[in-house]
Amino acid sequence: MVDKTYSAKPDEIVRRWWVVDATDQTLGRLATQIAVILRGKNKPMFTPHLDCGDYVIVINAEKVRVTGNKLVQKMYYRHSGYPGGLTETPLKDQLRRHPERVIGDAVRRMLPKNLLSEKVIQKLKVYAGPEHPHKAQNPEVLTLRS
Repeated sequence: MVDKTYSAKPDEIVRRWWVVDATDQTLGRLATQIAVILRGKNKPMFTPHLDCGDYVIVINAEKVRVTGNKLVQKMYYRHSGYPGGLTETPLKDQLRRHPERVIGDAVRRMLPKNLLSEKVIQKLKVYAGPEHPHKAQNPEVLTLRS
């Protein structure tokens, strides 16, 4: 007997909404688990060339935790496009000014580098505080592994 590989169809995909509280969660471990849910790898119907994942809402992004000396040593870089236009921002300042970007960048960099990841990352909603505007979607609380 030959078993055939199952491939999900786009109309068979059911999406759910999840809420994750980032309070005292380690940044890297949080980002890997969110990336798995966004891609849909936690579902038995995962198909690599389709977006099978769920929506993830992250609250309290400002309270995320990092280990070691990363608050001072980890840098975020951006370039204006002009000579001498490189700007370095330590993680400590980035968390203070734009905590949403810290989690968003960490998750984005854990997704595959292809066109599908652009669709996948749009399902991630990150908020610095405990409030979010997605109450109408009835998100379920997701408890992550520590």
